Amino acid sequence: MSETTRLRPGDTIGILGGGQLGRMLAQSAASLGLKTHIYCPDPASPAFDVSAGYTVAPYEDTDALDRFAGAVSVVTYEFENVPGPTAAHLDARVRVRPGVRALEVSQDRLFEKQFLSSAGVKIAGFTDIASQSDLEAALADSGGKGVLKTRRFGYDGKGQIMIRTPDDAAGAFDRLGAVPAVLEELVAFDCEVSVIVGRDVDGNTACYDLARNHHENHILKTSTVPAGVSGATANAARAMASRIVEGLDYVGVMGVEMFLVRDDGGETLLVNEIAPRVHNSGHWTQGACLCSQFDQHIRAIAGWPLGSAERHSDAVMENLIGADAETWKEVLKEPSARLHLYGKADIRPGRKMGHVNRISARTA
Repeated sequence: MSETTRLRPGDTIGILGGGQLGRMLAQSAASLGLKTHIYCPDPASPAFDVSAGYTVAPYEDTDALDRFAGAVSVVTYEFENVPGPTAAHLDARVRVRPGVRALEVSQDRLFEKQFLSSAGVKIAGFTDIASQSDLEAALADSGGKGVLKTRRFGYDGKGQIMIRTPDDAAGAFDRLGAVPAVLEELVAFDCEVSVIVGRDVDGNTACYDLARNHHENHILKTSTVPAGVSGATANAARAMASRIVEGLDYVGVMGVEMFLVRDDGGETLLVNEIAPRVHNSGHWTQGACLCSQFDQHIRAIAGWPLGSAERHSDAVMENLIGADAETWKEVLKEPSARLHLYGKADIRPGRKMGHVNRISARTA
């Protein structure tokens, strides 16, 4: 198994996870002449519909993992909560890209923040919290305010408590589940932005333009490019994203979420978190770039040259969440809209069912 494993058209990429991101990766792989094999315990995984092969088995099933490893040339993943032992087991048998270290760092908020600090990027202040007394001591040092988050398994607003008053703080550690946590500084940010960055096996990087993100009910609703930031801020975002993937010796595409803070006429970026995979806020690249984030990830993990990350159009990506998906007929009537549905059978509140990219002529 070579560090510089490079695939040829016709080879097979293994993907851990069968959701919409795995589905779109499989579609991009097919367009580049590569096959995919999806591994997921959910028999109703939408990615199975577009993959040459799939395995339905628990992530802890070592026999199934061995068969999977023997059927593919490289393994990637569509979500960052792949069990550590699963990734390590596969990595001993077939190249895993991005590597196991990226998972270890991103799965634990404390490890992630410690890594980001060591990589030299700006982040909000944080404190390791192991008890209610730890929380009270940290709040005493931070003016009684902060965001308490579980170290592991938090997403879309889950696993966190906003603390602004003593009542919010009372018993907060137990309400969070009495699990290891971090208290993050409460940042008065203008908006959240994100950058998608790709890095290949030779260490070359390519960053897409910064997107401005809007959330509803803690779930991403829209991503807009251009983001309406200064050129200096956009360059700073690219530099930070590149520093992060270089620090992890990362191969593939990563989403880097940041807070944009505006004060006294200036702009500052603070990295909030990283996602070692293709990212929801990068779906706009499917309509506004020649090489989407999904194409870019496939190129990188295959050991191929990166494509251009240049944007040829402006775009607004809207997530179709729950019943939003029932508007598909109306969306199809819009001349500038590109509809992408994920093939999920059941519409449920809060479930991402698809997205729309609304494309217009580039203005900036």
